[in-house]
Amino acid sequence: MSSTPPFNATPLPDNGDEQFMVLTDPDKDQNGYQPGKKPGQVRPNLLLRFWRILLINPKMMTGCIIVGLFIIMAIFGPLIARYDPNTLTTDILQPPSPDHWLGTTQAGQDVFAQLMIGTRSSVFWGFVAGIIVTFIYVIVGLTSGYFGGLIDDILTFITNVFLVLPGFPLALLLAAYIPYKGPLTVAIVIALTGWPGHARVIRAQSLSMRQRDFIGASQASGISTAKIIFEEMLPNMLAIIAAGFVSTMLSVVLAAAGLEFLGLGDIRSVSWGSMFYWAQNGQALIQGAWWWFGLCRATRGWIDLYQHRYR
Repeated sequence: MSSTPPFNATPLPDNGDEQFMVLTDPDKDQNGYQPGKKPGQVRPNLLLRFWRILLINPKMMTGCIIVGLFIIMAIFGPLIARYDPNTLTTDILQPPSPDHWLGTTQAGQDVFAQLMIGTRSSVFWGFVAGIIVTFIYVIVGLTSGYFGGLIDDILTFITNVFLVLPGFPLALLLAAYIPYKGPLTVAIVIALTGWPGHARVIRAQSLSMRQRDFIGASQASGISTAKIIFEEMLPNMLAIIAAGFVSTMLSVVLAAAGLEFLGLGDIRSVSWGSMFYWAQNGQALIQGAWWWFGLCRATRGWIDLYQHRYR
């Protein structure tokens, strides 16, 4: 959004000795409505702006491509999996072959089927936790940066408290003492510990944007605070929020896999973390089953490609 919207100066009828000028938006009628745009309809230029940001930002483009590939695997992978990932067979530790594309495990389970089904579980819960984390840090950052004063002091204090807490050790502690073991628990634990860093970034951007002319003009025209925050400030932070969501989602997937690898998740379910757990438990490296443990490590390295090189 441009900081100086296009306005036309239209003279009002002469009311005596003085003639006033009124600023009107050329895209709207005299009642303030934009022709052809229904109330509540998302402005199409937001999608166009997001696409332009992707084109000029190779790091963000790379992250979105990686996440997109995982999402495609999660959606269509189970449709091409030919075996039940939990079915036990006598084909123990078979290398990749036409029958088993990525080999089998120590219990005769098909690794390709586990990867496809496990991708759906890991990506889904990573997506859920990523949405929760993004919602928390966007609300906290925007509120703290826009209002300032006491509200900013309170939210900044809470953010700093969570920021100095070691995230993964805290997640280990919470996951160990929560009775229910499952992906939902892991997602909630990670969501509670993964938002402070991004909240500080959004707060800094909000503090800077609050001083700009178009925000002052919106305040002077009587626009509500909610509209200023979510319709004026939020669209200008779309690139930061999108990049933060991609990074958060991948971090959540890795953290969830780490917790499940340590046995703090539901190891009976099929996910990337449980694949790591059973590969380590079955001594895949010692038995030379490179296709079992190596595939899990390759998936981890693919995610690291974004987190370290393209952060």
